[in-house]
Amino acid sequence: MWALFIPMGVVRRTGSRSVASLIPMLQKFSFCNQGSRKGSTAARTRGPLHLRRAYSTSHTVDPIELKKFQTWSAKWWDEEGVYKALHAMNDIRVPFVRDVLMSKSYDHDVGCPLFGIKILDVGCGGGLLTEPLGRLGAAVMGIDPLEDNIRTAILHKSADPALDKLIQYKPCTLEEVAEQTVESFDAVVASEVVEHVNNPEAFIQSCFHVLKKPGGSLFITTINKTKISYVLGIVLAEKVMSIVPEGTHDWDKFIPPEELERLLESSECYECNVR
Repeated sequence: MWALFIPMGVVRRTGSRSVASLIPMLQKFSFCNQGSRKGSTAARTRGPLHLRRAYSTSHTVDPIELKKFQTWSAKWWDEEGVYKALHAMNDIRVPFVRDVLMSKSYDHDVGCPLFGIKILDVGCGGGLLTEPLGRLGAAVMGIDPLEDNIRTAILHKSADPALDKLIQYKPCTLEEVAEQTVESFDAVVASEVVEHVNNPEAFIQSCFHVLKKPGGSLFITTINKTKISYVLGIVLAEKVMSIVPEGTHDWDKFIPPEELERLLESSECYECNVR
């Protein structure tokens, strides 16, 4: 499986490839190749035993975060609004997910390169990442615990009838999906989500639980935890320049790449690199 950690950065083009020109607050680009180890038993291939027990929505959902994002639930598709940075990040998020998934198969439809691939977009919000993945041909399920976010996503999707059969939205948590589903998705995407959950370890384990094994792909983007990220990401971006609303992020919940690698390794992720 693959896991990508892309701290939020400025996108530039180099030839035909998108690369991240990371601003100082972000410092590191982390990458992990994840998969079942050779000689794994059936139980290990299916994940740790505790992942097959009943899940509780209290594992990762933070009520304080829900209340915060409830306020902005109608603003997802305002490209100059509070989610401006997420719109800009699609220039790197979408091509990377596409290229990694395409690299695993040589049979592609030019117009729909992700056709036949089933993706779970966790914490999809208003569908900013869900829609472009659907337009690439993937069958995408977008989930979010806030019903108002899902209403916004469904309303926006309705403007493009071509997406109707490709994208499904559900107002639910990752744990609720994991209760009903085991190894069903070719890929799980959790972009700018892990820094907003209560229990990152349980969250990642749930991602692992719903992925097909071997060969599933996990994509995670998050903000690095450094002193510079606090100064630029919270003091400057929130309190001084109001790029995002004050209170959007809690620096104590930021996760450095090495900690995220450790969490992934505990779910049988290995060959991790930090760039």
